[in-house]
Amino acid sequence: MLKKIVLATVASATLLTGSLSHAAADTPFHNASYDIARELFGEINPRFVEYWKEQSGKDVKIIQSFAGTSRQAQDIIQGKKVDVVTFNQVTDVDILAKRGLLRKDWAEQFPNNSSPYYSTTAFLVREGNPKNIKGWDDLIRDDVKLVFPNPKTSGNARYSYLAAWLFANEKFKGDEAKIKAFVGKLLHNVENFPTGGRGATVAFAQNGQGDVLLTFESEVINIAKGDEFKSANLQIVVPEVSVLAEFPVAIVDKVADEHGTREQAKAFLDFQYSKDIQQLLTTYNYRVHNPEVVEATKAQFAPVRLINPNDVLGSWDDITAKHFDNGGILDQLLAEGR
Repeated sequence: MLKKIVLATVASATLLTGSLSHAAADTPFHNASYDIARELFGEINPRFVEYWKEQSGKDVKIIQSFAGTSRQAQDIIQGKKVDVVTFNQVTDVDILAKRGLLRKDWAEQFPNNSSPYYSTTAFLVREGNPKNIKGWDDLIRDDVKLVFPNPKTSGNARYSYLAAWLFANEKFKGDEAKIKAFVGKLLHNVENFPTGGRGATVAFAQNGQGDVLLTFESEVINIAKGDEFKSANLQIVVPEVSVLAEFPVAIVDKVADEHGTREQAKAFLDFQYSKDIQQLLTTYNYRVHNPEVVEATKAQFAPVRLINPNDVLGSWDDITAKHFDNGGILDQLLAEGR
């Protein structure tokens, strides 16, 4: 009888301990992000873990992955279980919505079109700017070679493409034949098309390829002022006009509901809008929305007139169908340049 009592007591204690352990920890959730966001989320994620512990009393683990966002989106469609996305291209979130993985009105779920921060396309050049690069017109010269990611796999590169198109659209007053000739020449000058932004950075800054790297302004500044490539004395060029590049976030509803992670997933994305994280984002040279942070950091960013692609080229569905779908203008221009 004593043995039975002891065993029952141990079993009850085990069940209680397991219950308490379960109550003290949340199911891990997976954040899929863009290729060059490693260092950024290396800071955001532990801050959220600490914040969530303070708010809920629970421990939470964030599983994190990085790749070109078009590649991430395709992996998710093919079955990769991701609870939230923090992307750099609206179309790569839209395609998930079209596949029923998240709600169609996802852009209305968080402020600023569900974009906690934004950037634009800028240039990185060699020490002393030997090719005297000042703006978009310089990128189509015969003596200039470019590096930027492949627009078929990288949201970053799609913005570079769209920035060039929008500049040419203004320059040539909407004459599409001249716009195509301009953008086609720019694409012809690309020496290397890595699949993602990190690969483009390595090709340019480490391997010495190209005269100009096209990438997000935030990444341009990070490379030029960071320790990794400090000895190269690379220089920043921000053109007078460029593209508005929003960084959309969304809950992947189908997965979050399956995992039971909606509460922490939403809190994680809300966290991106907090003043502390908005301040952190500016240390990575992203432009933000918080008015106090904007005022405090206004001297940090070069003046640039940003063009919203939707104001000129229509919806993202229209832009994707015309420019980026198979057989679209991007494919046509790449084929002509071979």
